[in-house]
Amino acid sequence: MILPSDDDSAPSDAPAGPLAGIRVLDLSTIVAGPLGAALLADLGAEVLKVEMPGEGDHIRQLPPHKDGISLWSKVTNRNKRGVTLDLRDPRGRAVLERMLPSYDVLVENFRPGTLAAWGLDADRLRKLNPRLIVTRVTGFGQTGPYANRPGFARIFEALSGFVNLCGDPGSPPTFPGVPVADVLTGVFTAFSVCAALVQRNADPAGEGQEIDLSATEAMFRVMDFMAIEYDQLGKIRGRTGNLNAYSAPGDVYRTRDGKWVALAVSAPAVFRRLATAWQRPDLLADPRFVSNADRLSHREAIEAIAQAWFGERTLVEASSVLLAHDVSFSPIFDIRDIFNDPHFEARKAIVSVKDDQLGWVRMQGVVPRFSKTPGRVWASGPEAGQHNADVYGAEMGMSDSVLQELREKGVI
Repeated sequence: MILPSDDDSAPSDAPAGPLAGIRVLDLSTIVAGPLGAALLADLGAEVLKVEMPGEGDHIRQLPPHKDGISLWSKVTNRNKRGVTLDLRDPRGRAVLERMLPSYDVLVENFRPGTLAAWGLDADRLRKLNPRLIVTRVTGFGQTGPYANRPGFARIFEALSGFVNLCGDPGSPPTFPGVPVADVLTGVFTAFSVCAALVQRNADPAGEGQEIDLSATEAMFRVMDFMAIEYDQLGKIRGRTGNLNAYSAPGDVYRTRDGKWVALAVSAPAVFRRLATAWQRPDLLADPRFVSNADRLSHREAIEAIAQAWFGERTLVEASSVLLAHDVSFSPIFDIRDIFNDPHFEARKAIVSVKDDQLGWVRMQGVVPRFSKTPGRVWASGPEAGQHNADVYGAEMGMSDSVLQELREKGVI
């Protein structure tokens, strides 16, 4: 069982990491933009989450919930402080304009032209803060015929070609159980912001820039060789189920005790070790299996051997043999397995953090790890508007009467 560590009990207002000192204004919603901002926060950036008064970020409406509290938001908006502000109201935009000069980065995922329609076009933002890095996260980019289409992760996964690869041959395309496109776009968001910060900070007088990040293009980018393969070979890949499209044997195997195992034999040396582990040196001389290309050409035969070997052994028995011969494999874990796995525990891949609503909660740790300036999880996602008084009152100097008026008008 993973309990709160010394780091987990540190003060809740203590962000740390290589991005300490960077200030980020997160206007985005749901997953992609907020996750990108959270990754920056994990590494020490001071991130302020801005939500609509009343309804808040729509992620709060998505399951899972506990006692009506969004668990997803606790992770995607972790390490952030939170305020509410209606940017559709001129008074709300006036508050935002007061805030912008003190921030390094703005992350937004409105449809293209939305901020401009509210009077916050690129020229206005640049005038308010010439060094501001504006990251625009959208489904299809700021330009092109699809720019103003609505979209969510499933749309980007479908359009990018990703889903066409997922599922069994002859079956409908299969979506993954998590919004992969949103998650990948979040990673691209954090990566692109860091790159822009390096460029800007190289010159003390350097100006910021705009980042046009398309979730569809982010998803398409990680398809890697698919485009050049089609360009040069005319090949259109389809669904192969659990079979590894690039090496054999490579499938999901059921053990005698009903467990599932994944096997990866992508390098010649690994197949040699696998044949030794199976006590089948004859496979190394069999012309059907000499090279990876040969094994792919005779996939059915090598997969039958693999299925039979695993089917005759329990997971513990198969694992013992494969580990002894340095073969790359893994049992297929569910989340309970991960919580109880000694490697995840030794790495502190799951950390505990105190939440104002739920008490101690556990979630993933910071990735990656820095030797000199490690990041940390210091707070779970805030309630909508949790820090209104701190930010608007104590830090921006708004009087209680002004704050009350803004509340009554629904601006905050």
